[in-house]
Amino acid sequence: MATHWFSPPVYVKTDRPGVTYGCNNVESAAEELLKWTKMGPKWRKAVQLCADAFQDRVTSEEVRQASRLLPRRRGCSVSSRPVPMAMLGRTR
Repeated sequence: MATHWFSPPVYVKTDRPGVTYGCNNVESAAEELLKWTKMGPKWRKAVQLCADAFQDRVTSEEVRQASRLLPRRRGCSVSSRPVPMAMLGRTR
């Protein structure tokens, strides 16, 4: 199965302190979604869109848009922009 890429990536603060993940394909988005413990209506829609993308019924961009609209989970947030290094407590 081919990877379904999208751009720009959706940046997700993970449950590991100081770690931000830049998700840039449907397969990774689905993998991240399956780690969530809170599964509301927006989560279900995002998972369904991932499944639809695997079968080429929706575009990768539609999955990216749905991922950006997901609510915060366990203090983690979703953003369409990278988190600055200073916000992660790191310096260059």
